[in-house]
Amino acid sequence: MLLRDNIHYKTAAVLFGGIGGESAGLLRSQVEYGGGLYRFKLLCSIDSDPVACRNHDLITGEQTSVVMDLFRRWQYKAWHKQEPPANWREMTAWDIWLAFKQQVPFFLFSSPPCKGLSGLLPKEKSESEQYQALNFLTVSGLELALQACDEYGDAIPAIIQLENVPRITSRGKPLLKQIKKLLKKFGYEVSIRADHNLGEIGGFGQNRVRFLIMARDPKQVPNVIYYPAPKPMRTIGDVIGPLPTPGDTEVGGPLHKLPRLQWKTWMRLALIPAGGDWRDLQKVDYQSLRIIHEPRAGAYGVAEWDKPSGAVTGTAGPGKSNGVTAVSDPRLGLGESGKTNILRIQPADQPGMCVTGVPGPFQGAACIADPALPEHPGRHPAKYRIVCADEAAPCVTGSRFGSGGIAISDSSVNTKLMPDSFGVQAWDETAKTIRAANRIMQAAGSVSDPRIHDRPGRYTDKFRVQAADGPAATVTGTTDVQSGAQLIADPTVNRPPRAGTMGVQQWNEPGKTVIGSADVHASAAAVADPRPVPADNEQGIWMIIAQDGTWHRPLTTYELAMLQSFPQFLPDGRPFQLEGCSDAKAREYIGNAVPRDAAEEMGNVVLLAGAEADAGINFSLSWDPVWVAPGEERQPAVLH
Repeated sequence: MLLRDNIHYKTAAVLFGGIGGESAGLLRSQVEYGGGLYRFKLLCSIDSDPVACRNHDLITGEQTSVVMDLFRRWQYKAWHKQEPPANWREMTAWDIWLAFKQQVPFFLFSSPPCKGLSGLLPKEKSESEQYQALNFLTVSGLELALQACDEYGDAIPAIIQLENVPRITSRGKPLLKQIKKLLKKFGYEVSIRADHNLGEIGGFGQNRVRFLIMARDPKQVPNVIYYPAPKPMRTIGDVIGPLPTPGDTEVGGPLHKLPRLQWKTWMRLALIPAGGDWRDLQKVDYQSLRIIHEPRAGAYGVAEWDKPSGAVTGTAGPGKSNGVTAVSDPRLGLGESGKTNILRIQPADQPGMCVTGVPGPFQGAACIADPALPEHPGRHPAKYRIVCADEAAPCVTGSRFGSGGIAISDSSVNTKLMPDSFGVQAWDETAKTIRAANRIMQAAGSVSDPRIHDRPGRYTDKFRVQAADGPAATVTGTTDVQSGAQLIADPTVNRPPRAGTMGVQQWNEPGKTVIGSADVHASAAAVADPRPVPADNEQGIWMIIAQDGTWHRPLTTYELAMLQSFPQFLPDGRPFQLEGCSDAKAREYIGNAVPRDAAEEMGNVVLLAGAEADAGINFSLSWDPVWVAPGEERQPAVLH
């Protein structure tokens, strides 16, 4: 432990630290105890990805990342499916000791890769040699770190924590047995549970249930470690509501751009109710969503023969509403004495009418609604026929496709979407877990954003302009342009707009001169665009108002980082961003990270345990539930 200006520093090291969610949280942790302040000093954060390490230091503001591949040779070959390069070598306990700055950390945190243990990966693939090699990092990384501390520091970390996905309890059972055996070998008291909601621990806007191992060395920390007090969780709207408008990369940084999705994807998002996913598309009442034309009075109007006509207009025509262009002409000469069979159309699936001696359209029912009209001589009845997979096939002939039934509806191709695919989250509810593969086709990565219209609490006078010749609005104590009518239409300033203002240019004519202040308010900066509605697969950004009156849109990568409780601004003052990677890779980094606020709260209870151990306290009463109790007092870590 280091002591500086009455601040007691406990050392910490992180394995598989990624972009620094855990590190950033630990650096924020602090506990006041016994007249002193306890904080963490980060020794290092080890990761094999140099881009992740670069961003770790960018986010934490400290140069503590160490690029180190903890694969053993057999793991490297199984994962990469090739021999390692000539300059690659296995890391040793000495390498770890140097990364730890030749100190035994008080707190060791490990967050090994969870891809092979996640339910997002098919079971067959997770059991492959490739992913088994990746999963073994949960054991090998911890084993190497303990070996380094024991051999070169003649001690072990006082407290160890390991984080992973809950499914490790089923897909990683053999690994957990090895880890528990390893920790018991070094004398640790161990708590293993898979129901920790980091959202409740950190009080941020996302449900994030995780598996955690907490191990305490009773020789160094004889007192218990208490569980962090749960905090009320925030909704998605609470978190992203105050952020810059999505797409505003100037204020929100490069990660705040909206993805360019296909038109059909935007339509699907608009049809899915808030809180739903792709399965709700099957319940859409598409009949009620058709565009219905409701013409004005006069459309299809028929004038009476014996009355004056309505006014003849320049746009008169059938179906139009501003002129009568049809008349009930009595000169057909039928009257009430006309035969009932005149111009009669017979249905093809009913008996024919009596054939008379003068059959014809004007004498008898000599017309029929012929359903065989599309057929023509020589057409085979099986042309383009699709055969059901569960029926017998038709006779195989020498004909080609287009002449015989040689196509089948193949049921073996059955793409199944996972729950939450195309999921649209409700604005006023807590967000679902941020996943590393957080795309709208794989997760609930969209939100029903209500900010496109007035919301409760918005002043009705906001940005209101008062008429100069009318009574003034009431003067309130919060009067300004955003909360009271403090603008006036001043008639003394009478400046007519310049020629071209609000100008709309024709599509098929040359454009007008582009001026330096080109804007719809100052020049002809608009065009009559005749292009049709985008094709289904055309990509872009479109705002489609859903039936609930909100914009169902994808969450930006920046917003996902905020839901993971990353800081809105980096230490250098820029909006939160990641360097040296694509937007897709940035989402993977963010989804794999430990949420900063949860790491901070868990770090606080670790610091408190360390402070009590320094004070020689072996037992104290507390309302807080126990996380890691002595062996003879084993009890549930926390009761929800």
